[in-house]
Amino acid sequence: SSGRFVVMEIKIGIVNTATEVSIDAQESAESIEQQLKDSLSQPDAVLTLTDAKGRKVLVPARGIAYLDLGQPNSRQVGFGAL
Repeated sequence: SSGRFVVMEIKIGIVNTATEVSIDAQESAESIEQQLKDSLSQPDAVLTLTDAKGRKVLVPARGIAYLDLGQPNSRQVGFGAL
């Protein structure tokens, strides 16, 4: 069986480093934005995002310089994607 899901590339800038963290998430931009706002409102909060493969990425909110929410890309999965 095949299905469709939306994947969005998210880039997270980390304070005092030139390195970005980049993940492909299956959550909506609105959901991620709300999670970020919630995290930033607490002094020792951790932003937790899960990528399309189920891997969790945890970033201390105080270390986030920016979040770049890319455009959603619809991808085919399953045997129908061939």
